[in-house]
Amino acid sequence: MASERMADGPDADGRGNGRTRPLDGVDHAILRLLQEDGRASVRSVAERVHVSRANAYARINRLIEDGVVRGFSARVDHERAGHGTSAYITLKIVQNSWRRVREQLVTLPGVVHIALVSGDFDVLLLAHTVDNRSLRELVLTRIQAIEGVLSSRTLLVFEETDLVP
Repeated sequence: MASERMADGPDADGRGNGRTRPLDGVDHAILRLLQEDGRASVRSVAERVHVSRANAYARINRLIEDGVVRGFSARVDHERAGHGTSAYITLKIVQNSWRRVREQLVTLPGVVHIALVSGDFDVLLLAHTVDNRSLRELVLTRIQAIEGVLSSRTLLVFEETDLVP
């Protein structure tokens, strides 16, 4: 299991301290609680996983230090926030251009997730834009102009179901 192995090299994304300490059942319970409510107090977390506040505090800090918890954020209803169009965009890129392409993709407005993947395409990204015109601009003008991008395919999202409570 990935969470139970020790690694000596730097993290793939440069976060954390390069080491992953084994996680136990309490750590996993804390992670579930923080995913449900990132604003939960240490006291509340401690009570719900049946450990002392000091223990919960130390565990949460260790999870942050180790890069297991990468941050806390709000889940946004993109449509209500003025981004009524969502799409998954697949890209085929020039071999060995991933790092250069990624540097450009992270600067694009509305792009919220980028992944290097295997299969029929190389990159999968999720974007939220104001409307179809903005999505068209993003794909046809901004993304296709990136050096190393060979082709793209856009998949409109009609409805989403967020599985994280």
